[in-house]
Amino acid sequence: MRKETVGLLIGISIGLVIGIALAIVALSCFTYRRKRFQIGSSSSRSSATTPIRENGADSTSIFSDSVVEIESPRYAIQNGMAMWFGRFKKDGVVAASGIPQYSYKDMQKATYNFSSLIGQGAYGPVYKAQVSSGDTVAVKVLATNSKQGEKEFQTEVMLLGRLHHRNLVNLVGYCAEKNQHMLIYVYMSRGSLASHLYNEKVEPLSWKVRVQIALDVARGLEYLHEGAVPPVVHRDIKSSNILLDHSMRARVADFGLSREEMVSKCASSIRGTFGYLDPEYISTRGFTKKCDIYSYGVLLFELIAGRKPLQGLMEQVELAAMSTEGKVGWEEIVDPRLNGKFDVGELNELADLAHRCVLPIARERPSMRDIVQVLSRVLKSRQSKKHPSTLENEVTINMHQLEHRRAESLDSMTE
Repeated sequence: MRKETVGLLIGISIGLVIGIALAIVALSCFTYRRKRFQIGSSSSRSSATTPIRENGADSTSIFSDSVVEIESPRYAIQNGMAMWFGRFKKDGVVAASGIPQYSYKDMQKATYNFSSLIGQGAYGPVYKAQVSSGDTVAVKVLATNSKQGEKEFQTEVMLLGRLHHRNLVNLVGYCAEKNQHMLIYVYMSRGSLASHLYNEKVEPLSWKVRVQIALDVARGLEYLHEGAVPPVVHRDIKSSNILLDHSMRARVADFGLSREEMVSKCASSIRGTFGYLDPEYISTRGFTKKCDIYSYGVLLFELIAGRKPLQGLMEQVELAAMSTEGKVGWEEIVDPRLNGKFDVGELNELADLAHRCVLPIARERPSMRDIVQVLSRVLKSRQSKKHPSTLENEVTINMHQLEHRRAESLDSMTE
């Protein structure tokens, strides 16, 4: 009996030792795998995130120039992204995001052997094309000698693969074959905002259309700043990067310089377009959503004045602000092509908003959500002026509802 007890104790002891050893081995394996996962996640964090919401996918466009400076390799694209690009076709990471891939032969056929040129930018040529589905598209081709273009190609594919909004361009396909890299978008028939503001051969935009464009752009940026997780800073808002569809509704284009705000808030070199660059960003090299707010303010003044930033726009604005105190009296800067056909109240409200967007201290600027609210209120006020009877009916209905609720409340108190 005693021998059996000793044997049982020895067996239990051996079992405990083996169990503890297995637990240690399992814990070690778990810790090792977790570390590897964290390393992999940190290197590709920018490509793994998804937006909080999607607000439509009916907008894409051709592209315009971007004036940029060279960005340092340290800041440009992380190692994980570079590894992905090296195995672009092999791994099919982009295809997994739902973006269709087209072959070089498909693009060659769609562009009639690349003979349908419609634009030329710093990135490379842009062609009008028709794909097999019958849809008309714009094909943006990376210049073969452009290293900066390769980085922007990667950025646009990874960002636009997950960002969808009715006021942003949407990527409908890409091509990465025969050392060629192309981005494919739905063709935007009205071209860029810049072409309408500065081309004398094009009919000038009406005041009503300008205000609507301002709101469209603001909504697109609000989605980037508030709806995307992590928030995205566009970093190149300008009139040539705003595209118009057949209904003159605006979409924000060209995300080659865009960055997720959580990745880095400090750049080792200045990126963007002169005339639109936030002075605080230039001095600190730290970019935030407020950099987009400044660029948007310049764009808003462009819509008002019809003058390019590098042609004395902001100097004219500052002179006007000194005499108007930023609130009223902005008529002196209005685009002469409007021939006086604008609403003075709306003008003063938009100009005051734009002036707050370009304040030198970033934290004093409004958010994109604030901007959308102001512009929405301007349009709503315009509608109420056009249909005062509708507003009166709404007020009357509301009064009847209020009286009915009061009567029900009194009845319940009596009971």
